[in-house]
Amino acid sequence: MKDAETVMFGGSGLDRAAELRGNPERIEDLLAAGGVLPVWRGKPLLDAETRLPVFLSADHAVFRDAGEAPVFLGMDDGVARFARDVSGFEPETDTATVGAFTDPSEQHHPDLTGGEVFAELRANMAALTPRAAELLASGKALLEWHRTHRFCARCGGPSAMSMSGWQRDCPACGGHHFPRTDPVVIMLITRGNSVLMGRSPHWPEGMYSLLAGFVEPGETIEAAVRREVFEEAGVRVGAVRYLSSQPWPFPTSLMFGCEGIATSDEITIDPAELEDAFWVTREEMMAATAGLREDIRPARKGSIARFLIEKWLADALD
Repeated sequence: MKDAETVMFGGSGLDRAAELRGNPERIEDLLAAGGVLPVWRGKPLLDAETRLPVFLSADHAVFRDAGEAPVFLGMDDGVARFARDVSGFEPETDTATVGAFTDPSEQHHPDLTGGEVFAELRANMAALTPRAAELLASGKALLEWHRTHRFCARCGGPSAMSMSGWQRDCPACGGHHFPRTDPVVIMLITRGNSVLMGRSPHWPEGMYSLLAGFVEPGETIEAAVRREVFEEAGVRVGAVRYLSSQPWPFPTSLMFGCEGIATSDEITIDPAELEDAFWVTREEMMAATAGLREDIRPARKGSIARFLIEKWLADALD
């Protein structure tokens, strides 16, 4: 696909400056002159009006109760960008929906008075610029990895952040650990003029999307596509080809978008995986993406599922 990297969170040309990660003196200088994105329980700080990320000075009061050091994201047109977890902050507003698939809540920090809010990234991704999207995806995913990997996988001892956030080291056994990215296939499965759509029981009412699943150890992307579709919907798939990828920081996945041609059309869903699945014609999907169908709400704009569906509708997969 010629415009494969135009998908949300795709490459924006961010200079990750990996050669600087092992230079703590240089990183310290960059931190003093750059900007740090606060992230609270996975929710980045956004401007309430523009919905773009808000970077603060490293010594801002918001960070006074922060845990580990900031992680270095890279150079944004000459400006150093970092992200730092501030989940220790306890907001006064209700947090019941935090972490849910749909989280409409927004949290305000008492040390910020300019309208900035901690907001769920999935709900705001369509408003982002390519650069903002790459920075937010990188920062959110990297901080989530640190949150869930504080102990050495070899000996169980506490590990410590190193390499400006791109590594964790174990002082007890000398083990080195690196950020984890989970490979996931997401499939545009077609048969003639129709595409296979399914819904998880945990999704908002009426929402349908493409089928997806994790790639297993020792498995190719193509084999994962065929296995997942058959396991979830009972549909056999023949030819498979790769189309596009998307970093998906919910929490730390890399989505491999593929097209698969179904060789059968009878659907038998696995109720542990799907609540419903059915074939949708091109005309029906056009109406759904235009908001003209109450029974089908396609995946959100910004997701690779929506990206692939729209390319299919426009006959622009090649």
